[in-house]
Amino acid sequence: MKTYYNWLNSLVNNNKSAYKEWTNLSWLNSYTAQEAQEKKMALLNRTENILFKNTKPFHKQISDGCKLCGLGLWSCLFITGKCNANCFYCPAPQEEDHLPTTQNLKFTSAAEYAEYLNYFQFKGVSFSGGEPLLQFERTYEYLKQVRKKCKPETYIWMYTNGILAETQKFRKLAAAGINEVRFDIGATAFRLDKIAAAKGIIPVISIEIPAVPEELERLKKLLPEMVKAGVSNLNLHQLRLTPHNVKHLSKRNYTLIHAEQPVVLESELAALELIAYAHEHSIDIGINYCSFHFKNRFQKAGFRKQLASALTAEGDVVTPNGYIRRINNLNIKYETIRIFNDKPNAFDTTMLQLKYKSYYYTRQTVLNTEVLHEEMKLAVNQLIKTEPENVPDDPLLFSIWQQEYIEEGLREY
Repeated sequence: MKTYYNWLNSLVNNNKSAYKEWTNLSWLNSYTAQEAQEKKMALLNRTENILFKNTKPFHKQISDGCKLCGLGLWSCLFITGKCNANCFYCPAPQEEDHLPTTQNLKFTSAAEYAEYLNYFQFKGVSFSGGEPLLQFERTYEYLKQVRKKCKPETYIWMYTNGILAETQKFRKLAAAGINEVRFDIGATAFRLDKIAAAKGIIPVISIEIPAVPEELERLKKLLPEMVKAGVSNLNLHQLRLTPHNVKHLSKRNYTLIHAEQPVVLESELAALELIAYAHEHSIDIGINYCSFHFKNRFQKAGFRKQLASALTAEGDVVTPNGYIRRINNLNIKYETIRIFNDKPNAFDTTMLQLKYKSYYYTRQTVLNTEVLHEEMKLAVNQLIKTEPENVPDDPLLFSIWQQEYIEEGLREY
């Protein structure tokens, strides 16, 4: 495991370098890690269900949208970058009303976006922001076009803080074929009254919020009220530190865990405790913990796979982690596809011309080995054939493992 731990140490160095000016941040240390790990494992042992390589614990059920997300078949369209709330945990400024955007691709019309969904075979679509209800007519038009041009089974949902929630708006969205609306009640002081505007109109009503540790007891008391309000699912995200919210999170005495991005220890423990509480009290609501590790691994792998599945060449193999593998008797190479609105000057691209929009894409090498000796060839072939129970310690095999497979579990503290 030495190579794996060396790689984790590189994440530590990256985090501390990125936030070196914030000297008051509290990072997890060896003195507190063992106690926290024991508490996490005890909470997981009280939880019956866990999906997606042990990264998504849940109680009772998860929504169809969450399933599609984990399978890599979901596209999230940011209808606008502007928001009318001021949540301390928000990871981005959300001050600009930009064009609808996903994965750095901008769309000037709903027809362009529906075509994109069909070409890359996404089966789930969400409208996010910012706040989609600030641009209700835009949201409504994109919803209508997706429902008209994409397959009937496409699952569509919208995120909202609920501030502008009105029954008439939800009636229009329901008539246009929306499946689910997810409310961030953290933006409205954890009130449930705005949800009433959607009850009996929207087929699936969910609450989606970060797991704020200070609100754990309030959320326990709110669970039965959520059920009465018509809420089917509660999705809990792990709080993460970003350059935008660091000024707020640094005031809350959270313990930060090193990962690809820093995440909040207490947020994870709060989410797991709420799931265990709901299970032990048989509360009739689905609760899932959308951990950072789930989001970082499965959402990225999903997008890579959808691009690769549509744009690979003959002889290419797409790995479970979404990279393109090419192997011969001498070496092994992994690539990923990057796609752009406009032709970049930095490297060669291929044009993808669809009816409503053109794109440019390139294959970017992420790993290219030198000549493999016979013993290493055997080890590589075995690694590709069967996912190992333990992370390989050889540096080359570790790198290949990273391109082949999605990492298991929530990581130890």
